[in-house]
Amino acid sequence: MAKIIYEVSKNTNSKSLAFGKWYGRVKALETLNTRKMAQHIAEHGSLYTSDVVFGVLEKFRNCLVEMLLNSKRVKIDGLGTFYTSIESAGAVSKDKYGVADIKGLHIRFMPEQSTEMNISSREFLKKANFISVDQLKPDPEEEEPEEP
Repeated sequence: MAKIIYEVSKNTNSKSLAFGKWYGRVKALETLNTRKMAQHIAEHGSLYTSDVVFGVLEKFRNCLVEMLLNSKRVKIDGLGTFYTSIESAGAVSKDKYGVADIKGLHIRFMPEQSTEMNISSREFLKKANFISVDQLKPDPEEEEPEEP
């Protein structure tokens, strides 16, 4: 069964309102690059080889960026929608706002929320099983001593 591995760490940023509090965060075991993801997809009974899947994923990436840079959203049914957002400090009035005020352009993702394919945060949480990274570490007292 799949599990989300998490670790607990303390906020040590003294300027943060959350200073001193403990938070869980996902402990990723691996990052799959496009080639590894293509191999994984091909191993799930795909009619296509990993090279073909890789080509499609690369083309998707290129086209996704192209569409986003043309002010379009890209919805992948059953997964969600990619879109862009602007980061700026704001201006005192509409006529004082200009391109120079834009500090960032971000790619965002909104998970699918239709009833049959809902992977929103709430539903995703219901589907997940969690295990603490501490449960994966061997207990030093239980380890057998090495023989000389």
